Amino acid sequence: MSFQPLGKRVLVEFCECEKTTASGIIIPDNASKEKPQIASVVAVGSEVSEVVAGDKIAFAKYSGTELNLDGKKFLVLNLEDVLGVIK
Repeated sequence: MSFQPLGKRVLVEFCECEKTTASGIIIPDNASKEKPQIASVVAVGSEVSEVVAGDKIAFAKYSGTELNLDGKKFLVLNLEDVLGVIK
C-alpha cells in the first residue's frame, strides 16, 4: 500500500527510542511510554519544499494524525507542525 500526502502535509515514521543512555544505563519501558517527537520523513506533499524524504525531523507535541499502513504506525503532519530538521 502506498500513501501520498496532499498539499502541505508530511508522512513520517516514528524513530526507534533509545533503550540505553550514552553511558550504558538501560532505560526501563515504563520510563519511555511517551511518544517520541522525532521522526523520519517518508513522503511529502506537492507543496512542501522545506523537507525531503529521508530527513529526520522534530515536530510539535500532540500534533498530526496517526495512520496504520501495512502494520506500521505513521503520522501525517501539517508542515506548520514541523519544528526543524535534525542534522
